[in-house]
Amino acid sequence: MNNENQKSALSESESNPSSKSVSSESAKRIRSFRKNKFSEKELLEELLKGNKTALGRGITLIESNQKTHQKQAEYLIEGALPYAHKSIRIGITGVPGVGKSTFIESFGSYLIQQGKKVAVLAVDPSSSVSHGSILGDKTRMENLVKEKNAFIRPSPSGESLGGVARKTRESIILCEAAGFDVILIETVGVGQSETTVHSMTDFFLLLKLAGAGDELQGIKRGIVEMADAIVINKADGDNQKHAREAKLEFNRALQLYPPKESEWKPKVKLCSALYNEGVSDVWEMISEFKEKVENNSFFQHNRQEQNKFWLYQTVNEYLKSRFYDDPKVKTALKEQLQLIEDNKTTAFAAAKHLLSLA
Repeated sequence: MNNENQKSALSESESNPSSKSVSSESAKRIRSFRKNKFSEKELLEELLKGNKTALGRGITLIESNQKTHQKQAEYLIEGALPYAHKSIRIGITGVPGVGKSTFIESFGSYLIQQGKKVAVLAVDPSSSVSHGSILGDKTRMENLVKEKNAFIRPSPSGESLGGVARKTRESIILCEAAGFDVILIETVGVGQSETTVHSMTDFFLLLKLAGAGDELQGIKRGIVEMADAIVINKADGDNQKHAREAKLEFNRALQLYPPKESEWKPKVKLCSALYNEGVSDVWEMISEFKEKVENNSFFQHNRQEQNKFWLYQTVNEYLKSRFYDDPKVKTALKEQLQLIEDNKTTAFAAAKHLLSLA
C-alpha cells in the first residue's frame, strides 16, 4: 500500500469529528490523538479502552507493507489477543446491487438499539488501474457511521483474491479487543471472495433479490452450500409477491443439500432493509444459531479449525514473500522471463530453476 492509500485509510478510520453526532469536546480529543505520535503500548491501551481512532490507526498498521509498521501491528495483535474472541462474526455477501450497504446500515442500527457494539469491515473494490479505493461504504452508510457504538472500516481490496483484504482477519481481532461484540464482514460480491470470508466468520449470510431472474439458475452451488441463511432483500411494494415465491423456491432447493456439520438447518428470510422490515427476524435467527452451535460445541470447534487454516495460509504467504524478496531470485527471475520470451525454456523448467535457488 502506498503512502497516499495509508493516509486515506487513516483518515477514514472513523466518522468526521466535525459531524453533529460528535461533541466539540470529543472532536478536540480526537484531533489531539491524531496529532500525537503514540508508542505501540499507548496505542494498545487506547484501543482496549474502545478508542475508535486508535482502532483505525491499528488497522492502518496491519494493512501497511512497511516492515516497521508490520512489527508494530504484531505487537498490537499479540496484546489484543487475550481480549478478543468475544464476538459473533457475520459474513455478508451478495451480488452488486442486492442492497448490502443498505442492509448493513439497517441491521447495524437495529443491533445498536439492542445495546450491541457493531464493527463493519467492508472490503472495498480497488481500481485495477490506479489501485485507488472507492471507499464508498462510508458515504452509503451515512447514518450508521455517526453512531457512537459503530465502527466502519472500508479496506481497499488491492490485488487479493476476490477482493478480500489480506489482513481482514487480524483487523477482526483488534475490533473485538476494542469491545465490538458483532463484527460484520461484507464481501465485494464478485463470486470469488466468499470462501475466504466463510473461513473467518461464524455465520454466513447470503443476500438475494427476488424477480431478478437468478433465483436458482444464476447462483453458484458452492455459495449456497456455505450459506447459513438466505435473506431475500427488497421484499417490499410490488416485489412482495416475487419475494414470497423466491422464498419457496430457495426452501425447496435447500432441502437437497446435505446436513451441515453444525447441525443447523439453513433458513430463508424476507427483508426490506430500506423500510427496516424483517431486520429483527434476521437477528433472532442468528441468535438462535449461536445458541445451538454453542450448545453442541461446534462454535468453538469451527473457530479452532479456522485458526489452523489461517496458520497454513500465513506460512504460505510468508514463504512466497521471502522467495520473491530473495536478491538471487529477483535477478534470476528476470533472466528466466527473458528466456521464456525467447522460447529457450519452458515455464516449468524456469520455475524449477528458481526454486532451486531459494
